[in-house]
Amino acid sequence: MKEGIHPEYRTVVFHDTSVDAYFKVGSTIKTERTIELEGETFPYITLDVSSASHVFYTGKQKDLTREGRAARFNQRFGRFSTSRQ
Repeated sequence: MKEGIHPEYRTVVFHDTSVDAYFKVGSTIKTERTIELEGETFPYITLDVSSASHVFYTGKQKDLTREGRAARFNQRFGRFSTSRQ
């Protein structure tokens, strides 16, 4: 490897503010902020969404068969579908 051309790889703390979860991950991201965690000082980045809060990973995503457009339509207008002859 050539010297001086690669970014600094270090442990960075990512903070998901929506669920107050902290992750220590190796990264080359640049930041001026730091945080003290477990007696050590790390670079610090805040996130809005991570695997701890994203609906795909938490399993809280909507089931379209129960909560989709057709289900909402039937819930609102289903009473009109009775056959009148």
